[in-house]
Amino acid sequence: MSPLYAAVVGAIVLILLIVSLARMRKVKTKADYLVAGRSLPAFVLVFTLLSSWIGSGSLLGGAEEAYNHGFVALWIAGGGWVGLLFIYFIAPRARRFAQFTIPDLLEARYNQAARVLGVIAILFAYTGITSYQLIGGGDILHLIFPTIITADFGKYILAFFVIAFTALAGMSSVAYMDLFIGLLATITLVVAFPFLTHTAGGWSAVTHTLPATHFEILGDLSLMQALELWLPTFLLMLGNQSMYQKFFSAKSERDARISVVGWIIGTVILETVIVALAVVGSAIYRTGEIAHRPREILAFSALHGLPAWLGALMMGAIFAKVISTANNYLFSPATNLVNDVFVRYISPQASNKRVLIVSRLMVVLLGVWSLYQALHTGSIVKMMLYAYTVYSAALTPVILAAFYWRRANAYGAVSAIASGTFVTVFWDSSFTVHHLRAYLPTIIAQRDAIFPALFLSVLCLFVVSALTKAPSSERLAQFHGEVAPASD
Repeated sequence: MSPLYAAVVGAIVLILLIVSLARMRKVKTKADYLVAGRSLPAFVLVFTLLSSWIGSGSLLGGAEEAYNHGFVALWIAGGGWVGLLFIYFIAPRARRFAQFTIPDLLEARYNQAARVLGVIAILFAYTGITSYQLIGGGDILHLIFPTIITADFGKYILAFFVIAFTALAGMSSVAYMDLFIGLLATITLVVAFPFLTHTAGGWSAVTHTLPATHFEILGDLSLMQALELWLPTFLLMLGNQSMYQKFFSAKSERDARISVVGWIIGTVILETVIVALAVVGSAIYRTGEIAHRPREILAFSALHGLPAWLGALMMGAIFAKVISTANNYLFSPATNLVNDVFVRYISPQASNKRVLIVSRLMVVLLGVWSLYQALHTGSIVKMMLYAYTVYSAALTPVILAAFYWRRANAYGAVSAIASGTFVTVFWDSSFTVHHLRAYLPTIIAQRDAIFPALFLSVLCLFVVSALTKAPSSERLAQFHGEVAPASD
């Protein structure tokens, strides 16, 4: 492999390390580590939101769907786009609430049980998301150094980088690394598209090479299959703790709202370009080794279909985006264990120094757990949809209800979180398949977990809330009235 690719990846790792070390010097308190001292301006927020959202799920999982099915892969991205339109109105409310984590919100609006169950659901979902970032990073390192680094060894290397970068400075490190990564990835991927299209012989050559279904709205999928791709992404976007933590970190409500506008524009452009690049790449490389590992189509195209300088930059940008997303989704559950378990129940009077030590330890432990999952997972798409569904079914309904439905209460929220998590985790287990799903109507039994899990979660939220006592005016005031700033 050309030394140029190794040099670019090495330079990116060095820059990220410098950023982390520089930001670490500014971390003195719990608020500095968990929410960057609530100091992030809109410009930084745009790119940290963009980088945290677009990682291996889009660059590998979405690209694999595009390789196999064409532009129908945009159904996955489209769920996030619609969710972003809703978030434009949620962002200022989230910043006004100004806590540290989603379980903070759940306890304030519901009760302690909702907080604890929320932590469990987030741990399942976010370590799953982190795990397939490690898979993607391992694949990329193997492509760059095929005779030196195996895909599994690459997972270990990426896990080391991610744990180190995340542990050093927390949210501040994550956000300012994302600023660099977001700019690099956006510019490089957009520039790469016309070059790769030229390699394919032009757009007309692409459309003549691939099946017509690759350019249709549904392609070779049914509407129900398309919705199974769309819905988990839509719901994850609406309730995404990593996103809310960025809003909690904003300088002001205005910065939070402005950042969403930039995020919408950047996400639509970048995810469309990613799918288009994968479609063009699939037209060039229809057979050979990539046909057996289509999730690597973007990295493979960078290596073989672009000028060396641009291919190296694109490979580096993909690698950096994977690190960025892994940082975000590793950091987020670590804050839950620190803020929602350690500080809340074990050591409420812990000093800032002790909180920082425990925070970094949690990053290491969760990083190791994510690596274990990565080593035992084959399909990025399958893991992606599983992780999205856990979060979407268990947490998004109760998070939205906290802001927009006054009648939602603790009993409804707890039953919704518990049922959504349980159904998702056990839906595909052998016991459920053979002893429970076998007795359900076919239209339900053959569906992915998102529909039954979401249906039961929402049903529990509405029915149990309606049949039990309404929440107190004090709990409602924090979400439907003036909220005092949170203490740091």
